[in-house]
Amino acid sequence: MSLLDLWHSSPEQLTGKHVQQLIAFAGAGRLMDESQCSAEFRAFLARVSTSSLKTYADHCLGEPFQDSGLALQDVVNEIGARLGAVVSRGRYRGTTKHVGYDGLWQFATLGNAIIVEVKTTDAYRIDLTTLATYRKRLVDDGTITESASSILLVVGRQDTGDLEAQIRGSRHAWDIRIISVGALLSLLETKEELEDPRIVQQIHSILVPREFTKLDEIANILFSAAQDIRQEVEVESGIALGDSDIDDDGDGETNKPSNGTVKTPKFVPMAFHEDCAARVQMVLGEPLVKRSRGSFSSPDDGTRLICSVSREHDPDSYPNYWFSFHPHQQEFLKATSRAYLALGCGSSERVLLMPFAEFEPLLEGMWITHRPDRSYWHLVIHRRGEKYELRRRKGEENVDVTKYLLSATPQR
Repeated sequence: MSLLDLWHSSPEQLTGKHVQQLIAFAGAGRLMDESQCSAEFRAFLARVSTSSLKTYADHCLGEPFQDSGLALQDVVNEIGARLGAVVSRGRYRGTTKHVGYDGLWQFATLGNAIIVEVKTTDAYRIDLTTLATYRKRLVDDGTITESASSILLVVGRQDTGDLEAQIRGSRHAWDIRIISVGALLSLLETKEELEDPRIVQQIHSILVPREFTKLDEIANILFSAAQDIRQEVEVESGIALGDSDIDDDGDGETNKPSNGTVKTPKFVPMAFHEDCAARVQMVLGEPLVKRSRGSFSSPDDGTRLICSVSREHDPDSYPNYWFSFHPHQQEFLKATSRAYLALGCGSSERVLLMPFAEFEPLLEGMWITHRPDRSYWHLVIHRRGEKYELRRRKGEENVDVTKYLLSATPQR
């Protein structure tokens, strides 16, 4: 049975397997250029969690085997794809007819192309002129431009002092940057916990050579990430209303305080997005890979999901749930016909799964918060017994959404 067949039919059999064992299941069991084994291994990597990618990278670096460097190249390229790059995977072994890069990452957010070279160790000097030649050949054939391209060395070790000195002393110093595999994974994990695409663009910019004498750009990334999490706290608390007039408990009173102030959240946001996505994955019958805190898509990006979660407010009297929906999420879902919105109501045991084509027309009647830096819709769900109702602005009809509730015990 092939690696992908095992993943689809009995994924538990692959749990805890060393990456070398996984490669043995794929094709002929050896990573070769343009082989079934490499195609299947790459397709497998596109389906697994980021934590699994980290484990496989650790295997390649901590327990080297015959093809460990080639496997690490595939893992790093998958990280690049999840960071948001369009990735052209390079060859394992160079030839006179092919440019010998390990990966070519192109970020639409930056308009920049990055030639990636993966090294398991920096114990040996790297021929920087060879890497510069790869770049020149890609410029000459029109694949990239010199002014909007650079080189990124991805190395297994974090102690890269000798390599850094080699680059600083070369004529390629302004074209090359270094990052460890661990740091690259940390960037991906940070991206997956955020939602604002503007912050993701800032993360992409870290990979491009630039002068960091002034540290404002790095400080802005940290500040923006904190703001992104804070905004989720406010919305999920049902307090970030701004100019809204939500009557959340049906008593005729709006949730906006009479003095115009906003209540301070007393808890951190719920975080069961992935559990909800796992249930949706079973229902749809295809893998969903995490792209950000609340966005998921199939490996081919043909199916897309936005997942939003809320704790249960007033559970003993009038259960209700608060969510936000952003314009960038709307654009994410509009890019495909197979698009869904999942609302986790209190836990992953209560998930409403709505086709986006049926949900989008309802946005016109939703409450909206407008702020200088962003605007977003408020989604308010009320539950009476097992009946779920989407509340809308005064004058708009509320919508019974009970039919979208997933069954309690979905089967694989």
